[in-house]
Amino acid sequence: MKLSLFDYKLPKSLIAQAQIKPRDKSRLMIIDRVTKKISHDFFYNLPQYLDKGDVVVFNDSRVIPARIRIGNKEIFLLKDLGKGSWEVIGKKLKSLDGVEIAKGLECLSVERLSNGNWKVKFNLKGKKFRDILECIGETPLPPYIKVEDSAKIKRDYQTMYAKTDGSVAAPTAGLHFTKKVFDRLKKKGVKTEFVTLHVGLGTFAPVKEDTIEKHKMHAEYADLDKSTVKRLNKYKKEGRRVVAVGTTSCRVLEAMSDSRGRLKAGRKWVNIFIYPGYKFRFVDSMITNFHLPKSTLLMLISALAGRKFILRAYRDAIKKEYRFYSFGDSMMIR
Repeated sequence: MKLSLFDYKLPKSLIAQAQIKPRDKSRLMIIDRVTKKISHDFFYNLPQYLDKGDVVVFNDSRVIPARIRIGNKEIFLLKDLGKGSWEVIGKKLKSLDGVEIAKGLECLSVERLSNGNWKVKFNLKGKKFRDILECIGETPLPPYIKVEDSAKIKRDYQTMYAKTDGSVAAPTAGLHFTKKVFDRLKKKGVKTEFVTLHVGLGTFAPVKEDTIEKHKMHAEYADLDKSTVKRLNKYKKEGRRVVAVGTTSCRVLEAMSDSRGRLKAGRKWVNIFIYPGYKFRFVDSMITNFHLPKSTLLMLISALAGRKFILRAYRDAIKKEYRFYSFGDSMMIR
C-alpha cells in the first residue's frame, strides 16, 4: 500500500495553535461507517451520540516536561530506564558528564547508545527527580505549534484526567473532555475505563517508506491492570460498544488483546502498526482528532472507517474550516 494514498493538502491557517476555551466547545464531526453519513456538532454534545452501557476507554498518561535546557545545549527525555538513567536525544552531550544541571540535580555520566541516542544517568530518581523536572523542564510541543513554553501551555497540553507520568506528547483526543462532559456520560449510564500508554517522540516521526508495510513502528510503554481487564472483558462479552478515546487507547486495547478478542493484563512495550486491512479485535468506535497527512495515526483511523471515507471526511472538515491537529477539533467514528 503506497504512502501517497494517505496524503491530503491542508491550509496552514487550519492548524490550531491554541486550545479552545472551554475545552468542550471544540467542534465534533460524527461519521457513520455503515451509512457513510457525515454530520457536525460540538463536543459538549458528545453524550447524545453514546448509548447507555457503552464503554469509553481513556489513556490516563500524563505529559512530563521532557525538554531540559542546559546553557546552549538541551536534552529531550525519551524513556525512563530506571535507577536514575534516561534515554535522551540531544547534540554533543558527552560534555555534560559530571555537570550540575540545576541546584541539586547532577548529570553523573553520559554514554552513546547503539541507536544513536544517549543514556544519561542523573544523581536523582523517582519523585525527587520529577519534582526538580517540574521546575526546570519545558513541555515538549509538536513542531507545528509555534508558541513558547509557558505555565499556560503546561496546563493546556494535558488532559483533565492525566494521572501517570511518562508521555512526551499528549494523548490529544482527550483534551476535549471536561467535568461537565464526564458528568453527563455518568448520568446517561456510559461506563468509563482508563488504560495507560506513554506517548513517545516517535508519534511525530514521519513515515519514510513509500510502501507503508515496510514502516517500523516506535515502541511505547503500555500498562493494563487486572481489574480493568476483568471489567472490559465482561463488557465486551455482554456485547457493549467499546469506544477508544484516541489512537493511544486504541493501540493499548488492540495490542493487548488476543486473537479471540480477549484482553490480557500486563505492562509491556507495544509497537502495533494498524493500517487498512487490519481486523479490530476489541475496539468498535473511536473519538479522535484530525491527523497529519501520511501519518500512522491517519492510517489507523482509515483501518477503522475506510481510507476513502476518512479522506472524504477530511475534505469536508477543510471545507468547513475545522481546526486540525493537537489543539484542533474532534471526530467520532461510529
